[in-house]
Amino acid sequence: MINDVAARTVVGDRCKYRDEYMHELRLFGGFNLADLYPSSRLVRRFSAAARDARRCQRNMYRIIHEREAMPTPERDEDLLGVLLWLQREGGLQFALTDEIVSTVIWDIFSAGSESSSTILVWAMSELVKNPQVMHKAQLEVRETFKGQDKINEGDLIKLRYLHLVNKETLRLHASAPLLLPRECRESCQVMGYDVPKGTKLFVNVWAIARDTKLWHDAEEFKPERFESSSIDFRGNDFEFTPFGAGRRICPGITLGLANLELALASFLYHFDWALPDGVKLEELDMAEAFGIALRKKSMLWIKAKPYNNFIPH
Repeated sequence: MINDVAARTVVGDRCKYRDEYMHELRLFGGFNLADLYPSSRLVRRFSAAARDARRCQRNMYRIIHEREAMPTPERDEDLLGVLLWLQREGGLQFALTDEIVSTVIWDIFSAGSESSSTILVWAMSELVKNPQVMHKAQLEVRETFKGQDKINEGDLIKLRYLHLVNKETLRLHASAPLLLPRECRESCQVMGYDVPKGTKLFVNVWAIARDTKLWHDAEEFKPERFESSSIDFRGNDFEFTPFGAGRRICPGITLGLANLELALASFLYHFDWALPDGVKLEELDMAEAFGIALRKKSMLWIKAKPYNNFIPH
């Protein structure tokens, strides 16, 4: 679902090769030997990940050429249309080549799909595990949008408690437990530790967000902790930085939040959720799987019953 949202955002619906590109994108990922031996031409040549990446790039070039062959409006609403408009108009400090356009779109898909879907899985798991939180969030959504057929992005500003649920999910289950590495530009000393120039630094946001010195009942899922708190994830509060901080903060924070909040609000509005028959709350496995993205290890099916005669398309 998140991949489809990203595809509509990036290339819209008028795309012949979109499904092929998305298929190759799903195959791409995982362990890549060429990352360990980047100077070896032999390893790169036989790397499956490199071949998948090349196929993805070829399909994106086809998508770009297909769009370029269409009648060109002043500016399309999707990302590809905007990038091609900038390419035609020029005026940038560098040439916006097809390769750069393809790479930007690749970044949007690779960084914005799994991260949003992972957080969404954790949010639904925590809500099912905490029925009182589920009831409170669902009641807010249904009372706020009563009578509407669907929820739009502009409606989300009317919600309050659901935003707290999202913040608590991001605190406990940041999609990237270790932020992307930073490099020290000059030698310095931090809290008595000498940090030489060129040192690679990793920030463990997972550990910081569960530090009992910073958070009361740190391991508990309590959205109410943010009710009277000004702590936010925009990068100014270092105890809570799931998107990073500073100049290198995640540039896709707005897109990621929109994907998460709109999907979660729609799920709660249109469906009633419960564990399968016979499964107890204490049996819900919340273990985490090792990897770059902090995914849920066990994917336990939960029941969804359409609410108020809603017919999903």
